[in-house]
Amino acid sequence: MRPRDVSDMLLLGALWGGAFVLLRIAAPVFGATALAGVRIAVACIVLLFFLRNWRALRERPLQLLALGVINTAVPFSLFAYATLSITSGLAALLNATTPMFGALFAWAWLGERLTPRRIAGIVIAFGGVAWLVSGAIGTVGASVVPGVIAALAGAACYAVGASFTRRYLAAVDPVVVAAGSVLGATFVIAPLSVSTWPQAEIPALAWAAAVLLGVLCTAVAYLLYYRLLRNVGAGRALAVAFLFPPFGVLWGAVVLHEPVTPSLLGGCAIVLAGTALSVGLADRVNSPR
Repeated sequence: MRPRDVSDMLLLGALWGGAFVLLRIAAPVFGATALAGVRIAVACIVLLFFLRNWRALRERPLQLLALGVINTAVPFSLFAYATLSITSGLAALLNATTPMFGALFAWAWLGERLTPRRIAGIVIAFGGVAWLVSGAIGTVGASVVPGVIAALAGAACYAVGASFTRRYLAAVDPVVVAAGSVLGATFVIAPLSVSTWPQAEIPALAWAAAVLLGVLCTAVAYLLYYRLLRNVGAGRALAVAFLFPPFGVLWGAVVLHEPVTPSLLGGCAIVLAGTALSVGLADRVNSPR
């Protein structure tokens, strides 16, 4: 990858890793769906400001709408819900399974080959998730299970979105893809967000977290992400998920004082190792140049 692609990936990892801390701050106040609606609406305003080719939105409206639902409206709501019961570090780690799900969907949908090593990686990654979940249940109780399931479902949505973008929108300007998909997500999530809006007054800190989620962790992050998809491909772009756990754990420890336990670090290592195998990183390293 070019230096610019590497810097984009590092910045994207820091932004999306930090999103889970902001979710932990705002989700208990707004609720999952209302927070997703605010986040998406703010991002939509920012992205439409940068859009220059408005006519391009009319060329693929259904595809952009579908991507907005798959890659934005649904996973944003799921991760907001997940952070109501699990830590930001664990949410970031579960999001790191996105490349693993991406390998599965690329095999089923795009016909990419799954080697025995990649299949073993998927099994190892799921074993790491099971380790983390059992540790969380032992510490907090079974109340974390719905959050874990929601986070894994959100990660799977991101994987489907990457394959969908690669198949139907690969040649489209990243700004158009980002703005169009978030605009579509706004139309879908707005009625649900209004119907679930909290009755209590929302404090300034929660509003600040929601706005930062929309501007930095969605609008700016999506511009970086879709540019990476275009420049380096879906497989390498999804590998940015490997940066979520270290950034997520770091931000969670610094901002929210979340504990960094040996169990969390051990599960993190297992999940990342398995996911690396599942996306074929070892195959690329060992292949002749």
